[in-house]
Amino acid sequence: MTDRTTYVALAGMRRRGWSDAMVRDLLGTPDVQGRDPRRWSLAPMRLYLLARVETVERTPEFTEAAALCRTRAAASGVHAERRRAAVLAAIRAEPIEVPLLPGPELERRAVRHRHLLGARSPGPRREDAPPEKAAAGPAPVPPPSGALVRWQVSYLRHALARYEALLDGLYGETGRGEAERLLRRRLYEAIAAAYPPLARECRRRIEVER
Repeated sequence: MTDRTTYVALAGMRRRGWSDAMVRDLLGTPDVQGRDPRRWSLAPMRLYLLARVETVERTPEFTEAAALCRTRAAASGVHAERRRAAVLAAIRAEPIEVPLLPGPELERRAVRHRHLLGARSPGPRREDAPPEKAAAGPAPVPPPSGALVRWQVSYLRHALARYEALLDGLYGETGRGEAERLLRRRLYEAIAAAYPPLARECRRRIEVER
């Protein structure tokens, strides 16, 4: 059986400063390749003889490739940071236009939006459960005021979904979370400014959705 203590897996190569491209170009075919008997995986196991790895690491080709890899990684990081800063600046500068609706119309749209959400979900939360119908006819009984406030904020937040496009170009964790929090805060602040009776619920959501 192969003594694996003298071999390095691909993950170990990466920890030593190798990129996948460097492994392919400088080492070529793995010294050991096959399925790892210790665990099931679709990916083949690839092991490289440590002595061969260390020999290549002492060559000018490795030094040049490693330097190029670091340069590219630094450039990629600079680009990502610039993109993050640009997106944050755009979110801060973008005017947020909240639709201004008469109170009864906003309530009607909020209730309808909540009912549509409830129809698509396995079951509504107790606090936001849709109102029961009145016995005398099909018109719904007005929901409790607290629930109605939440529904109005949710509807207006949905109506502002187009501003999510400001996040385009941010992927993974590189500034995405920070940008999402900033955008949510700006949207809720705009809703609170347009509809002062909803300000308390907007502040609550800013705190909860950090």
